[in-house]
Amino acid sequence: MTAPHVAPTSAAAARPTTRHRDPLRRVLPLLEVSPARALAAVGLGSLALGSALALAAVSAWLIARASQMPPVLTLSVATVGVRTFGIGRGLFRYLERIASHEVALRGVAALRTNLYRVLAGGRLDAVAGLRRGDLLARTGQDADTVGDVVVRALVPAGVAVVLSCGAVVTVGVFLPSAALVLALCLLVAGVVSPWLTARATRASEIATVDARARVTDASLTLLEDSAFLRVSGALPAERARLRTADAEMSAARDRTAAPLAVAAAIADVAVGVALLGALVLGIPAVGAGTLAPVELAVVALVPLAAFEATSLLPAAAVQLHRSRAAAARIAAVLDASDPDGSVTARVLATPATADAPAVPGSPTTEPRDDADVTASGTTAPDAPTSTTAVPAGPRLAASAASCAWPGRSPVVEGLDLEVAPGRVVALVGPSGVGKTTALLTLGGLLEPAAGTVESPVGASIVTTEDAHVFATSVLENLRVARGTVSEDEATATLGMLGLGPWLGALPDGLGTLLGPGGATVSGGERRRLLLARAVLADAPLLLVDEPAEHVEPTAADELVTDVLPRLAAAGRGVVVATHRLTPLEAVDEVVVLALPDPVPGTAPGTDGTRPAARVVARGTHAFLLDHLPAYRTAWDLERAEAR
Repeated sequence: MTAPHVAPTSAAAARPTTRHRDPLRRVLPLLEVSPARALAAVGLGSLALGSALALAAVSAWLIARASQMPPVLTLSVATVGVRTFGIGRGLFRYLERIASHEVALRGVAALRTNLYRVLAGGRLDAVAGLRRGDLLARTGQDADTVGDVVVRALVPAGVAVVLSCGAVVTVGVFLPSAALVLALCLLVAGVVSPWLTARATRASEIATVDARARVTDASLTLLEDSAFLRVSGALPAERARLRTADAEMSAARDRTAAPLAVAAAIADVAVGVALLGALVLGIPAVGAGTLAPVELAVVALVPLAAFEATSLLPAAAVQLHRSRAAAARIAAVLDASDPDGSVTARVLATPATADAPAVPGSPTTEPRDDADVTASGTTAPDAPTSTTAVPAGPRLAASAASCAWPGRSPVVEGLDLEVAPGRVVALVGPSGVGKTTALLTLGGLLEPAAGTVESPVGASIVTTEDAHVFATSVLENLRVARGTVSEDEATATLGMLGLGPWLGALPDGLGTLLGPGGATVSGGERRRLLLARAVLADAPLLLVDEPAEHVEPTAADELVTDVLPRLAAAGRGVVVATHRLTPLEAVDEVVVLALPDPVPGTAPGTDGTRPAARVVARGTHAFLLDHLPAYRTAWDLERAEAR
């Protein structure tokens, strides 16, 4: 997939973000929650439950006062108040639902976008080391669960604080001693009960989140690999894994039910104590003349409405732990992808609504190379490369770079390369020599094991051979690289890459939906579509892996020889990893990678390691044809096959 290289040129180019021990505090900034919107949701929720509280107080006063049979006009204001608060309760509740869900949905969208952006600019091995189902759970359900903390925890807590204070003040106006009892009962229902609930459900909520991730992983495996599992005889075992994970998730949820029931019982007891305390203190006050009989009804009935807000807090405490467990899983990926927090800091510096870059693919194997281009132990001398003038702009420079996946031996060592806008460089070599690993290192998706790779922030785009095609329209697949791509731009680019007839044959043109993973397009169409995505990106430096794979040889050569000069003329710098040599006359420099010849009399290693490849020749296509026999032989074979 296309992915931006956002690695800074120096450690001082970015400031690490402050790390929190609490994973929820680590992830919450990525939601980009607007304080104004959150306060509006709390305010509307407080007005909704405040209307219920006022409705209870006014209704109690109205009933008690009406029993004294006063003139009807003395009850008119209270009657209007009952109607007003009754309507206001429903109206404000509706508005609060809209406001709080807008905050939550905006937050989830921002979190998911920011998470993609951090992963896109961070270390590729952090993503490649996860199972697809686990990654889906972290970016999907876990992100939703973190977003739920706003609607189901933070907003209810804020509303409960406001309403409790209002209820205590209301009762205190009539009977301060009853207000003190009410405050203590609200404290028990609003603090003690949620705390006990949270303490009892912490382990079960963590288990629920982990089990849910395993359910997602097993389900995705069964859906996508059912044929392979059936043929290999592993289908029963995978089904058993899904059943086990589902049973564990259900058991974890069941363990949460008991603490919630206890919390509900505590809240009910607190309501009863508050009501009883109001009566015990209010009746003597009526007898002493310090409290009117009508006011006793208000003092006794207001607590019933006051506890409506605190009744949501035990569930809010459970949601807080649930969201914290989900945030811990997200934070683990963020910390692995962005150890120093520099990428996260840059992501938070720009809003998620900006044109977000695409998400990187995660190649796990080297691409298949058909041309065996080796030096056969002969290293050709470095040759002068094309002297075409290039425009000033960001440059990609590698100096003695060693390319390797983390924890593994380097597959390429001593790589020196410089690419500027307007310059095209090709990496060629035998199958498995390490071209893809080198390309990912040059693009900043893998850290160099040794040496340096320098590129300005956001200057390069990497398009891997197995980049993902999304199950959406053709146009939206192209907008993965740049969200502002217009239909005219998309049509022109697809036409330039030879997909004009294919686009014209689609039933809905650019609006045609593609199958998951590009299942509804051929291999050649898929490669051209991915190349179009890369061409439409904004970055001045473009790194492409096998741009013409699965394309008929003659058409592949025409594609490369036509597109690369256009990109160079437009000021784009290009590094292309390819096994085809026939179209390389269009590039400025060809870099040949090869494994060293084995030392005579030595046996291959038994630890699975292999010697690292090195640059054995470099120069223009014409120079290598004249000075590197193996290069000339492979080129002749390709030309013969194309006839």
